Amino acid sequence: MITLTWLLLIAIAGGVLALVDGILRLRGRGTAIGIVEVIVSALFLLSLFVPGIPFGSLVLAVVTGIVLIVSLVARRGSTALAIAGLALLAIWIVLAQGWLRIPGIN
Repeated sequence: MITLTWLLLIAIAGGVLALVDGILRLRGRGTAIGIVEVIVSALFLLSLFVPGIPFGSLVLAVVTGIVLIVSLVARRGSTALAIAGLALLAIWIVLAQGWLRIPGIN
């Protein structure tokens, strides 16, 4: 049974935005950035629910964030989805590591 928490919802929203951004990049012009973004964001979303993923959720969130930054630098596709996904992933990383405590969220 999965318990829905605000932290999990933030992670899911960030992963879904990264996945949608990667799919849109593949539809527009199939670049390597889009392929890597789809794979890494899908693995990140799976790692939230399946404990057997080889890399942890934190490593996959950092890699997804790096790929989103690279896609923003490349300036192809929609920047709004990439910025929103990057912001949510950064918030999730900070909250999941306990660097910031917000009552009711973590």
